[in-house]
Amino acid sequence: MAIVVNKLIPEFEANATGGVKVSNTTHLGKVVILYFYPKDNTPGCTTEAMQFRDKHKEFVKAGATVFGVSRDNMKSHDEFKTKLELPFELIADTEEKMCHMFGVVKNKIMYGKKVKGIERSTFLIGADGVLKNEWRGLKVPGHVDDVLQAVKDLKKAV
Repeated sequence: MAIVVNKLIPEFEANATGGVKVSNTTHLGKVVILYFYPKDNTPGCTTEAMQFRDKHKEFVKAGATVFGVSRDNMKSHDEFKTKLELPFELIADTEEKMCHMFGVVKNKIMYGKKVKGIERSTFLIGADGVLKNEWRGLKVPGHVDDVLQAVKDLKKAV
């Protein structure tokens, strides 16, 4: 089932760092940000994680819960989270179930070879479980500020 703005997100279940279970219903009543990124400990992904970290208090104040999602395993996520002192949990989507559900697996060219990779994307899910906004194929600079503004705008609209 495709993810569509202004529609309920489909059922899913995932495991995150800190022993947290995440599903389409665990965070009903809260705004959720799912940001998909290619790989732990790579330059762009580290920058993006640090920007979400640095704005985390503002996201919480605006009523949002942030989750990073990648195909890395839990051990990699735990190390990445500790190294960067991330105040939010990371979802280990090692089987790419969420990546495929959200349509972020894309063909990329890396070093001249075709590879399947994760397209850097962010999804804003309302407290009602409805997808409110999506950013696909994004660039890191300024992105976290855009997401934070969208969360604040959502709060005003309620």
